[in-house]
Amino acid sequence: MIRRLLTFLVGLILIVVIAAIIIPFLIPESVYRDRAQIAASENLGREVSLAGDVSLRLLPSVQIQARNVSIANEEGFGDTAFAEMAEMRVGVQLWPLLSRNIVIDEFVLVDPVIRLEQRGNRNNWSLGPDTGVDAPASSTEGFVRRPGALPFEASLGDIRIENGFISYINGAEAREIEGLDLDIHMPGLDDPLDITGALRADGETMTIGLQLGSVRGFFEGEEVAARLNLGGDLIDLAFDGNILEGEDIRYSGRFSSDIPSIRALAAFAGSPMPAGAGLENFTLSGNLSGGMNAFTLDASNNSRNDHIRLDDISGTGRFSVSLTGARPAIDGALNLPRLDVTPYMPVAPATQAASRGVPAWSGERFDMSALGLVEANLNLAVGELTVQDIEISDAALDVELVNSRLEANLTRISLYDGSGRATFVANARTATPSFRIFADLQSISALPLLDAVAGFDRLSGTGRLTVDLLTSGHSQAELMNGLGGTGGFAFADGAVRGVNLAQAIRGIESALTNRRLPDGFGEQEETDFSALEGTFTVTNGIATNNNLVMLSPLVRVDGAGTIGIGQQTLNYRLRPRAVASIEGQGGERDLQGVVVPIIISGTFNNPQIGIDWDVVGRALLQGTIQRTISGEDPEDAIRNVLGNALGLGGSSQTSDETTPEGEPPVEEIDPAERLLRNLFGNRGTQAEEEPAAGEGGR
Repeated sequence: MIRRLLTFLVGLILIVVIAAIIIPFLIPESVYRDRAQIAASENLGREVSLAGDVSLRLLPSVQIQARNVSIANEEGFGDTAFAEMAEMRVGVQLWPLLSRNIVIDEFVLVDPVIRLEQRGNRNNWSLGPDTGVDAPASSTEGFVRRPGALPFEASLGDIRIENGFISYINGAEAREIEGLDLDIHMPGLDDPLDITGALRADGETMTIGLQLGSVRGFFEGEEVAARLNLGGDLIDLAFDGNILEGEDIRYSGRFSSDIPSIRALAAFAGSPMPAGAGLENFTLSGNLSGGMNAFTLDASNNSRNDHIRLDDISGTGRFSVSLTGARPAIDGALNLPRLDVTPYMPVAPATQAASRGVPAWSGERFDMSALGLVEANLNLAVGELTVQDIEISDAALDVELVNSRLEANLTRISLYDGSGRATFVANARTATPSFRIFADLQSISALPLLDAVAGFDRLSGTGRLTVDLLTSGHSQAELMNGLGGTGGFAFADGAVRGVNLAQAIRGIESALTNRRLPDGFGEQEETDFSALEGTFTVTNGIATNNNLVMLSPLVRVDGAGTIGIGQQTLNYRLRPRAVASIEGQGGERDLQGVVVPIIISGTFNNPQIGIDWDVVGRALLQGTIQRTISGEDPEDAIRNVLGNALGLGGSSQTSDETTPEGEPPVEEIDPAERLLRNLFGNRGTQAEEEPAAGEGGR
């Protein structure tokens, strides 16, 4: 009986096996081709075509092979197929299915082509059966990891994509991925999942590696090991850590990245950066933790080889990034031993860069849209900060970027033997961006500061400088022409290079005679001062100062005028006056009280310095008229007015010394008379000489 039963079972199995082998050959290909096309079309909501050969095998596993497979495009996206492939092979073991164990021996796509397209709020990759009812809004809960999420067994054998091609079009944006090769291996749901692949994206080759400790553990909320590697010429990125236990996807582990060129990566991503130096190599190493909507990067521990490096700038820090708002929000702190921002500043045109002067303000519109990309709250500590030729040490910088408004506060800076604080604001919330700069610098050494800021090396001393300026505009030229605000300065124990005012006053007599600058002007000359101070206001790009005062042991200088910052023009007047006893050239007289009116005009690159002859002329004319009205001889009046105006005295004096016997006395001619004779063409002298010439002729 038992033997008969065993014989029956064996025979039945043989019949089933033989039937499984024979039936696929007995069933016409068109039958399962048509049924497969119908079933696939109903499930995808698109027409599926199996245009090539189709084969079916039931043993030792269920295996389907189809060639020239295509999936139609979404209505309104053209007649070109959404997807097509040269060959598709699917193999599933039959007997494990009876025990809810899915064993996929093979799933291979050969030369697949997928064309993705976005048009407004529609796309062509949303697949599914057409129910005639709008799809419900997606759940706000999202993906949830929970125990029992995978109540079955599964195994992935040979899962491959060979030479795939994917295109993406969104308006004018078009991207392509070609040569996609992908291999997936997973012996079981409790075993590691290993995904490796390679591709070429817009001509750049990349490699992909992903390892997950357990697929079941991942879906059921357990802590599992995870490793990700992305490599290529544009970027190397690695994560080695764990997916943490819980319903949400949270992770923690070691993270590193190496970007050989940020500019090349930005161009590849479709957002090329403006021309300029810097922003090339970027490397980062630290601990990464977080979830899908927020993460924290801690690169603050030097003992772990943590670092953040951009070009030649390196440091440590900690950042948190939130992706839940309208734009990414960054919060963190950064510690930099050295920071040189010069390579990242706009480059002047070649013609301007070649000249040593101040370049003309650019009219090129600048783009402020970058301020709207993120929100930020950053604290920076910088040991040495360099901005072009300006050197700052021990700087503490707080940066806040909110809704396209950037505010940077230098709460502590040390520079050029002094210290201070400064604030910079760039506001792009309005149609026309606005800016503010405030600085309060104390005990500053003027010479290195002014030389670094403006290339001005003619003033030394120690003191305080304050500025508070506002402006708005779309270009450098508009900003400079729109400047407004106030400022002040007070320097002590310094010198002004290029002029010796005491020497200039000594030479005023000859200067008035020949209308040339007196001695005392030159590169080697300088005027010491005990105090130099003043305040200024700025309106529409024009700085006005009316209270300049410079004190020195021999000279006092008052000054007033304007500086056209927007137009780069100078219109300033100085009135140096001797306040101590100074002898004129040749020791002729005491010049105490003499005023030398000096005018500074021209442009930043071509300043002109000279005596203000208009002031001298007006004083001469006014005094002469008054003295003439009072009955004084006009020539004497001119001489006396000019001498008194300059502190030289107006009356001619004779020498107290006796002349040698037999010689006529020599009359001393004072400077004012010498000037008079020059103004009148020496007519007085000629009048005396002409009669003598006439008598000799008779």
